[in-house]
Amino acid sequence: MEILKIENLSKIYGSGETAVRALDQVSFRVEKGEFVAIIGPSGSGKSTLLHILGGVDRPTSGKVLVDNTDIYALNETNLAIFRRRQIGLIYQFYNLIPVLNVEENITLPQLLDGQKVNQRQLQEIVEMLGLQNRMDHLPNQLSGGQQQRVSIGRALINKPALVLADEPTGNLDSKNSAEIVELLKMFNKTYHQTLIVITHDERIALQADRIIAIEDGRIAKDEVIRP
Repeated sequence: MEILKIENLSKIYGSGETAVRALDQVSFRVEKGEFVAIIGPSGSGKSTLLHILGGVDRPTSGKVLVDNTDIYALNETNLAIFRRRQIGLIYQFYNLIPVLNVEENITLPQLLDGQKVNQRQLQEIVEMLGLQNRMDHLPNQLSGGQQQRVSIGRALINKPALVLADEPTGNLDSKNSAEIVELLKMFNKTYHQTLIVITHDERIALQADRIIAIEDGRIAKDEVIRP
């Protein structure tokens, strides 16, 4: 089942002679439950691509369909609601709210949406992340690895159609990096969660089902590693 469809996606910053084409007619599709790694050198356009897939930055042209919804056909209000419910974002520097504790940070998407927190689901995610004894802690009372676990919990709490991770291990040591990758793989398999990870780390990329290489705003390679 197709969960993501990208059609002729382009992004141009600036205009005239100073225009920079960050993405140039990018097209690909992702099946539900796939784990896709996107690689490429700095400035290749991979972070721009992730931000557009996440509904954070609008493309200059082209379409992004998430679960058959053309997200950039939505107005800003409906796009924000769709993004909160259907797209989970994990950042390199965690982006946690410093005045909220672990439980509040994880459940923030549901609270912003006016939903009642599903305590059973919360408990299940917290146990899988190993954060049972940290629920009342603030972000500054946590290690980097623990903060990234909270970020993963927040991305997954609404069971979104798509989870996007931008260099999720880029700020961690090798031990925590390996643990975070194993957690992402576990959620990918346990919940059949579609996962797209941007990474410079070849070891992470080789654990994905598929690798897409971006160069100069175009797809240079799209290779299935494990069917």
